[in-house]
Amino acid sequence: MEIKSKKILIADDEQDILDIISYNLIAEGYEVITANNGNEAIEKAKQYNPDLIILDIMMPKKTGLEVCNILRKDVLFKDTLIIFLTALNDEDTHIKGLETGADDYISKPISTKILVSRVNALFRRINKEEDKTIKINNIVIDPIKYMVLVDNAEVVLAKKEFELLYLLAADAGRVFLRQEILSQVWGLDVIVGDRTIDVHIRKIRQKLNLDCIATVKGVGYKFIV
Repeated sequence: MEIKSKKILIADDEQDILDIISYNLIAEGYEVITANNGNEAIEKAKQYNPDLIILDIMMPKKTGLEVCNILRKDVLFKDTLIIFLTALNDEDTHIKGLETGADDYISKPISTKILVSRVNALFRRINKEEDKTIKINNIVIDPIKYMVLVDNAEVVLAKKEFELLYLLAADAGRVFLRQEILSQVWGLDVIVGDRTIDVHIRKIRQKLNLDCIATVKGVGYKFIV
């Protein structure tokens, strides 16, 4: 995902801080949404589904820690990037912030150029990790976390089910021969029959509740684009 398509939500009760950070992030190519308190931050997060949320901790209505904790319990924000930007720089708060689920903790005051650089660096790191993530229609397959999402809801697959789904989806539309599937998912040293593949395919279809894997009779299987 290019920087220009990324959305950032900034939540802080000091308007001058919102203005200067927004100005610099917009200049960098980001889309920016702002909130002045914790409740508004939660509302805006659910409304705009940002890629990154920058939270002050000492905010009215709900603190940044409370906001982070609430959002991390929502599957939609399980992997959303969250940064604390706060004047609280004591060790205990820093640790608590990270344990609550933040990806970074930055102490105020900070140069806006350095802040933008930190944001860019965080996105670059995540992009590298997402290089092998597959996104097809409403399905997301993350090989790093062994996680599958369908319409943003997590679907739990067994290890071999996941590996089989990833193999097919990584080259969607291509027909994989049964022998190919056996060798790449189970390996040459493991003896399994064709029925094993059929059972795993059936389980994947049932768990995803999608008709996304087609049987090519007498040949193998393919992931439908």
